Amino acid sequence: MGGSGSGAGSFFMVLLRNFDVLAGPVISLVYPLYASVRAIESKSPLDDQQWLTYWVLYSLITLFELTFAKILEWIPIWPYAKLILTCWLVLPYFTGAAYVYEHYVRPFLANPQTINIWYVPRKKDVFSKPDDIITAAEKYIQENGTEAFENLIHRADKSKWGGSHHTMYDETY
Repeated sequence: MGGSGSGAGSFFMVLLRNFDVLAGPVISLVYPLYASVRAIESKSPLDDQQWLTYWVLYSLITLFELTFAKILEWIPIWPYAKLILTCWLVLPYFTGAAYVYEHYVRPFLANPQTINIWYVPRKKDVFSKPDDIITAAEKYIQENGTEAFENLIHRADKSKWGGSHHTMYDETY
């Protein structure tokens, strides 16, 4: 009788069907917890930064899931998409958490002087029409100089096109 062969096959199918349920916690919690403890014990700040970044991103993913749980129930590939995203963030081969930090979080935090193009300062007189963007730029140039304005535009262009050549581990950013 082939009962043992079909039993192993059905066990394998159960594992395959529930791969995301089984692998998810290992990849998103067990390994990062282990790596975080090792990072705490090491003297290097580089791994601390990697794992702190991961935990921030993991928290954001969890908040996203809690907020949109009813919608995500209807998306059958969500558990697999989350597993792939988590693998990308966690696995040292990909260093996704470092990539997200370097390209999205760090430029946002390291460049506090940004221009909000939707903000147009108002004139003192409430009944007059608001300044346009050209007037706002002229005021900025008057207050800070032409060179400061050109530097601001240059920085905005660099961040827009990904021209930042800083790495996650540069200390002099």
